Amino acid sequence: MDTDLLRAFVTVAECEGFSAAGKVLHRTQSAVSLQIKRLEDRMGEALFERTSRSVILTPAGGRLLPYARHILKLQDEAIQVMGAERKGELIRLGTSEEQASTYLPELLPRFAARYPDVRLEVVCDISAAQVHAFQEGLLDVVLAIRHMPTQSGQLLGREPLVWVVAEHTRLDAWETLPLALNPEGCIFRAHAFAALGREDRRWDVRYSSQSPTGINLPVQAGLALTVKTPRSVPHGCRIVGADEGLPELGHVDIELHRTPGHASEALSAFCDELEQIVTATESLECVEYVTSDAS
Repeated sequence: MDTDLLRAFVTVAECEGFSAAGKVLHRTQSAVSLQIKRLEDRMGEALFERTSRSVILTPAGGRLLPYARHILKLQDEAIQVMGAERKGELIRLGTSEEQASTYLPELLPRFAARYPDVRLEVVCDISAAQVHAFQEGLLDVVLAIRHMPTQSGQLLGREPLVWVVAEHTRLDAWETLPLALNPEGCIFRAHAFAALGREDRRWDVRYSSQSPTGINLPVQAGLALTVKTPRSVPHGCRIVGADEGLPELGHVDIELHRTPGHASEALSAFCDELEQIVTATESLECVEYVTSDAS
């Protein structure tokens, strides 16, 4: 069986579309569509149901998917065993600055000891932008805060959100709550607005920055209030207590996106190491389901 056709099939399934799959495979949308048509002709059944808004697996496609993944995995393993793995491989990781500062200090030395020739490119941005870049084929792996369900996102766990202020700041000193938040598109900002919208409190976004440093400085100076996960509370700051009158912020889901269809030994190991470190985080709550489409 032609593994190029199977790779196109798996990529379309995981990217949920021909256009996104084409970007990952570096092919035109029409070329990917032709590959799927050839595979469907060989299988004798339709593998995808196409609508104006989505591409979903048919029952036949669902039966084929695990076998296609297994065949591609065996092919990649055979190439690696025969010494065809390219030295100096580049892994492109997308994550937030706070996640990078939390997890990479442990991950990088451990991974470099196993794969000294592999290069790593780290791109920091908000999660929505990272997932979009992954779907465009610009990143190999993304550690993200889930904004919406995706086929490629593997749910690792759930983290609580907390209000954070400088250690000696008293909330009752503020008639209007001054906020320091990321720009529009950040799910932490959305949670803050939703929580405060349920309360009769006055608030105002005084400081806005894409960078954690730009958020942390006014908070550490006692000038503003912000939203964090417990692992990201900056030095000189504290989590606002439940008895201080602020509404609960809820939780966010942490997910890992891996390059669809196949992965090198080094990329698979990198993703596995990252997953182990993230899931070992004390503030991360395990959940019963493990993939985005199960939610």
